Amino acid sequence: MIYEVEGDVLISLARKLQEKFPSMRNQFIEWCEETNPEPGDIWLWGGNTKTRVLNLIVGEAAEPELGRSSRPNKIAVHRALRAVNKLVIDERFNSIAIPRIGSGVGGIDWLEVRGMIASQLGELIIPLFVDVTALDGMLAREPGM
Repeated sequence: MIYEVEGDVLISLARKLQEKFPSMRNQFIEWCEETNPEPGDIWLWGGNTKTRVLNLIVGEAAEPELGRSSRPNKIAVHRALRAVNKLVIDERFNSIAIPRIGSGVGGIDWLEVRGMIASQLGELIIPLFVDVTALDGMLAREPGM
């Protein structure tokens, strides 16, 4: 079930993840160096808690040492979302929060990305919180959380 939220899911998420799991960023960079991921690949990180983080590779690596991608690719977004769908089912996730992936500066139109999310993840039975209106500095409020 998709819940559309306003705010910025990454304010709380990214900050909390970076503070709580400082090694995650370095592990992601190591993974990128070891595997040379392709657009559409995903990386699942899990710490010593129930928290798991998926990193979706939606473009070619522009600065691999910084973990930054280039302009998003529509095919890669579709492929990554399909991989997320499979992983959610295989790993039995309880919920997912998704920021406005692939639609930043120079990215794909958000309405198109939103449609991709709906088509690839819309039939999941777990709550899926999609950040539809990114409001910088405003914490997103997820229904039921």
